[in-house]
Amino acid sequence: MNFRRSTPRDEPEINFIPLIDLLLVILIFLMVTTTYTRFTELGVNLPSAGADKPAERPRELMVTVSADGRYAIEDKVRPYDSPGGFAQALQRAAGGRADITLVINADAGASHQSVVNVLEAARLAGLNRVTFAAQASGTGQR
Repeated sequence: MNFRRSTPRDEPEINFIPLIDLLLVILIFLMVTTTYTRFTELGVNLPSAGADKPAERPRELMVTVSADGRYAIEDKVRPYDSPGGFAQALQRAAGGRADITLVINADAGASHQSVVNVLEAARLAGLNRVTFAAQASGTGQR
């Protein structure tokens, strides 16, 4: 018993227009966000510079500050009694020359005051060129 009348049914069809719109949007997005490698392939000739090596290295005066607050000038232990006394010791070690570079080797555990004491003595001694020695990271001693 067939109570329904037979009506012709439409075949289902797939609408491709929204699919095409979506693909065009994706294509535009990819074109905008793509990096082009031809811009990085530019041939660039970088300039080169050469400099003459200095004739001689400037004289350096080494001052070492240990973690426990001891001082050494050119590997000779010297007590720090006052800034003036240490300045005289620096002048003697420098030989009276003011163009000497003072290199401060301070231990990582040395107090800031110990380093400031050396800087004050260098100022009183007339040593204006002061630098600090540093160790590259990863090569610390244990």
